[in-house]
Amino acid sequence: MEKPKTDLSGREDIEQLMAYFYGLVFKDPQIGPFFTEHRKVKLEEHLPRISDFWESILFPPAAYRGNPVKVHLEIDAVHKLEKNHFDTWLKLFLQAVDTHFTGNKAELLKQRAQSIATIMQIKIHQNGV
Repeated sequence: MEKPKTDLSGREDIEQLMAYFYGLVFKDPQIGPFFTEHRKVKLEEHLPRISDFWESILFPPAAYRGNPVKVHLEIDAVHKLEKNHFDTWLKLFLQAVDTHFTGNKAELLKQRAQSIATIMQIKIHQNGV
């Protein structure tokens, strides 16, 4: 029997969500290579940092310090990031949230992910911050 979905309530939930989400991302033929080949992301290093990022959005204050736009501009300089890449990222993110969580924080997280995907595309296609 599956455990009933609940709302995100803290860091542990975010870490669980990010582990599941990046499991989907790494297997995806469209965006997986950005993580597995181009950037060679090490999950054991990336998951705590990306969990900090999302924790800062849902449960401020949090430990995240970084510039995600800069990182994506660096990726785009080598391997172009197109709208379809962001669409796939967002689809997988929303799927991951909906698979595990429901509630106000889950909805806020999905709204913020949509906003971030849009803003990231605008920043990249304007060539910078």
